[in-house]
Amino acid sequence: MAAQVIDRLQPLAAWVLTVTSDNGTEFASHRRIARRLQAAFYFARPYAAWQRGSHENANGLIRQYFPKSRRFDTITETELRRVEEQLNNRPRRCLGWRTPNEVFFGPDAPVVDIWRQQLERLL
Repeated sequence: MAAQVIDRLQPLAAWVLTVTSDNGTEFASHRRIARRLQAAFYFARPYAAWQRGSHENANGLIRQYFPKSRRFDTITETELRRVEEQLNNRPRRCLGWRTPNEVFFGPDAPVVDIWRQQLERLL
């Protein structure tokens, strides 16, 4: 799990200042994640869902695509990318009905320049 978290967040590490997770065993390597991303790592108290911000809402959205009966180790990279794309382009009330992509990559977002640089290196 640590490798996947690092892989997904590494290109955005300059903006990842903190990571907050629940107390599941999947975050046993939290020190590795924090060190690689140079971010503080926090754990929410058990049964205190409000301490994880929009985490619980995101879980609910993800479960619309992957119900609890579906084992996460059976999800393909293609499926994951498709759901990621759909969720990041879904308007959210908490964002003034903008999408996460609009907020994060919009014309005023500083991450746009770094993302372009990353893409240019890949191409």
